[in-house]
Amino acid sequence: MRAQAGAEISGEEPGAVVPGRWKNNQQGVDHMKRILLGLLAAAAFALPAFAADVNPAIVYGTGGKFDKSFNEAGYNGAEKFKKDTGIDYRDFEPQDETQGEQAIRNFAKRGFNPVVALSFAWTDAVGKVSKEFPETGFVLVDSVVDAPNVRSVVFKEDEGSYLVGLLAAMKSETKKVGFVGGMDIPLIRKFGCGYVQGAKAGGATQVFQNMTGTTDAAWNDPVRGGELAKSQIDQGADVIYAAAGATGLGVLQTAADNGKLGIGVDSNQNPLHPGKVLTSMVKRVDVAVYNAYMDAKDGKFTAGVNSLGLKENGVDWADDENNKPLITDEMRAAVEKAKADIIAGTIKVHDYMTDEKCPE
Repeated sequence: MRAQAGAEISGEEPGAVVPGRWKNNQQGVDHMKRILLGLLAAAAFALPAFAADVNPAIVYGTGGKFDKSFNEAGYNGAEKFKKDTGIDYRDFEPQDETQGEQAIRNFAKRGFNPVVALSFAWTDAVGKVSKEFPETGFVLVDSVVDAPNVRSVVFKEDEGSYLVGLLAAMKSETKKVGFVGGMDIPLIRKFGCGYVQGAKAGGATQVFQNMTGTTDAAWNDPVRGGELAKSQIDQGADVIYAAAGATGLGVLQTAADNGKLGIGVDSNQNPLHPGKVLTSMVKRVDVAVYNAYMDAKDGKFTAGVNSLGLKENGVDWADDENNKPLITDEMRAAVEKAKADIIAGTIKVHDYMTDEKCPE
């Protein structure tokens, strides 16, 4: 915290002592000192950590900034902050994990604050760099680092995925639906498990599941995504949910090309193929980024874990003019009831990451 002092006290003549006044003046000065010290102490306790001038930065996941999905949602949040405040930000698109850690460290070293790390892949990097720069605020999205200067933002993707799974099953004519994940990690299994639970609740008899790969490349392989979608279509799936970053673009394209329906993820992907995307499981990464930057600007940045689900408007299903003709009144009523029941606790969606199991 920086404080400024230096107000001059003017009198008849600098340094002059006026008889009869010195004692009263000295008492007044002492009284003012006590007031000022009290105010400074109160301010010191009131000011939250990291209330420095905001100079934001963001490091995307390896799927690329304009993936129409997760990374782009983060970009949109940063852009909104820039538009609303006039404060610019810096960003970086790493190609691998080494570049990601280097970028996070370089931003911190150059005085950027807060630094958003937009991927579970940056968990170890944030853990290291946050210790090296304890006065810098960090925001880790999709994972948790327990540190006094790290805000960890996680989402209840299973809840949002349950809703789109319910819609998929209700819309399906074959009662066979599909799921294509990106990198095979527990987080993406969490999406798939929520989807399966919702699909079964909606009457699906079979849910095909495929993961794209086991490396970062799985987030940016639309050709492979299209191949996996086509395989599921050949087995009878007529609605396919993609939770795979830019790879999912290939899933949505293939579904549309084959007269089937896709389901988008993270951002609202309904406009990519109007009338061909049943809905999107919206994950408000944009809000997480925007709020972190705004909190820092307002001196309200705090560390800790933020867990965002349906109740917190952190996830939802996308309902707009692009998919309106696809959603019947019965489907809309069912999905809104399920949403309310999940928020109320009447429906409990199993979180795969609690035990790495999905109910049969």
